[in-house]
Amino acid sequence: MSYMALYRKFRPDSFDEVKGQEHIVTTLQNQIKHDRIGHAYLFCGTRGTGKTTIAKLMAKAVNCENPQDGSPCGECSSCKAIASGTALNVIEIDAASNNGVDNIRQINESVQYSPSQGKYLVYIIDEVHMLSTGAFNALLKTLEEPPSYVIFILATTEAHKVPITIKSRCQRYDFHRISIETISDRLADLMEREGIRATKEALDYVARAADGSMRDALSILDECVSFNLGEELTFDRVLKTIGAVDIEVYVKLTKAVKEDDTNKVMTLINDVVWQGRDLTKFVDDYIWFMRNMLFIKLSPEVAKNLELTEENISMLKELGEDFIEEDITRYLNVLQELSVAVRNSTIKRITLEMGMIKMMRPETGNQNEDILARLNRLEKRSDEMQAKTVTLASDLRNLEENGVALRGVKPVAKKLSEPEDIFDGMSDKEKSDLVMSNLREEFPGVEFEEIEEIARSWKKEILPKLKRPVNTYLARATVIPLHKAEGEDTCGLGIVLNSANKNSVDYTYFHPKAEPGEKPKDNLGRLNEEICEILQKNIKLQLVEQKQDTAEKRVFAGLDLNKIKFDVEFEDD
Repeated sequence: MSYMALYRKFRPDSFDEVKGQEHIVTTLQNQIKHDRIGHAYLFCGTRGTGKTTIAKLMAKAVNCENPQDGSPCGECSSCKAIASGTALNVIEIDAASNNGVDNIRQINESVQYSPSQGKYLVYIIDEVHMLSTGAFNALLKTLEEPPSYVIFILATTEAHKVPITIKSRCQRYDFHRISIETISDRLADLMEREGIRATKEALDYVARAADGSMRDALSILDECVSFNLGEELTFDRVLKTIGAVDIEVYVKLTKAVKEDDTNKVMTLINDVVWQGRDLTKFVDDYIWFMRNMLFIKLSPEVAKNLELTEENISMLKELGEDFIEEDITRYLNVLQELSVAVRNSTIKRITLEMGMIKMMRPETGNQNEDILARLNRLEKRSDEMQAKTVTLASDLRNLEENGVALRGVKPVAKKLSEPEDIFDGMSDKEKSDLVMSNLREEFPGVEFEEIEEIARSWKKEILPKLKRPVNTYLARATVIPLHKAEGEDTCGLGIVLNSANKNSVDYTYFHPKAEPGEKPKDNLGRLNEEICEILQKNIKLQLVEQKQDTAEKRVFAGLDLNKIKFDVEFEDD
């Protein structure tokens, strides 16, 4: 006899051998034992979960001459005929290829004749959702009131496509995905029967790859056994056979993505490709890897439901500490799109590489999570730069305290007690004073002759270099040179605004009002910093207010009039 696939060879012969569907088996056995058999059943569930198997066992049990506790005996002529496929009273129909009205009409006609052997005439219609609308309508009356000796068992993987009028006439049973532990135990039992050595780790991986389908697990196992005939079936040999990748590869790849190491990512992908791995499965397994890492990070207690080894749980927990939840969620979204793209692509490697680049570089995307990832990266870089600045300032201070002078390095103006923002808690005025104290040490002061030259070249050389909006506010202002004040080592520059109106834009800019609970801005101090940077000189900037009398003549307030070299006219108030 020719070789028979494992899933056919070890198809359950009794309800006791059915694994993972105890809720359905118990119900059907009770119905058979107490003679409460229904006339129509609808079996729903994913592939390989036992729908057709239980349908055939049900057909055996209701026709068995010597049922054992609701299960077929397997010894009577009826059980043997059904098992060999020669029974005339059990008719299995594939609705995918017999989906027309004429096919259903034949069923309607044949149910009028009682079975020639056995108690019941059982119709097993597989993939019933493939029937046409007309075929469903033709089946309705017979399904609702069939002869007492007729049982319909409908099986489908897509219950939502079955009309509600059909569902309402059937007892519905939903088949669950079979757990990894259950599948693994079943595989171990079958390997022992076959006399083949296999490690538990290898069988667990086969069970996990089956995605809840016992038939898929047996098919994968059949392939692995054939590839490694005469050898013990190990985890590495299973990976090699089915083209899967070890979890260590995903750990390395995830770390490379985090470190933005394009070279390492491309090297890992190149290794996967040259090992002949299935890239579609590679991406799908990576999605599961990321999913498990996200759940373990969100709630470590959920790890017991992920069906992972303690070693892998510990590895994922440690790896997840380097990521925030938003990043992992973005990776999952990218990988889900990548899975579809790789599956449909004719150049899978390029598609995979572009997906990896998108994971590393959020700037290549335009979704909300991509924008959020960019902001996170900018914040992280900003924090790193700030930390480096604080560390450098602390090192310089330590050198100064130890009497080490560094050429070209200016002393730190403000001593930091903790590694935090140097301006933390300061008002704008205090910040400007701190900056100006550094600028005075860095730039030389100016004499009166120099400040006069600066005042003359103000509009042509300095004003155009100022940033907006301050250059606009100063477009019609007048600048005047000021002598050194007492205690100062540099001359000043006086700015006379064009308007004395306190509601004008230029006036309010240099006299800002503080919002409730906030400190006022020091726009004049910022302007002073900018001018010092432009001229590379230390200049004291002063705002000179003007007011006008009834004769429209200017009078300057706030000045040491003895230091101004032009005539000033006084008016009594």
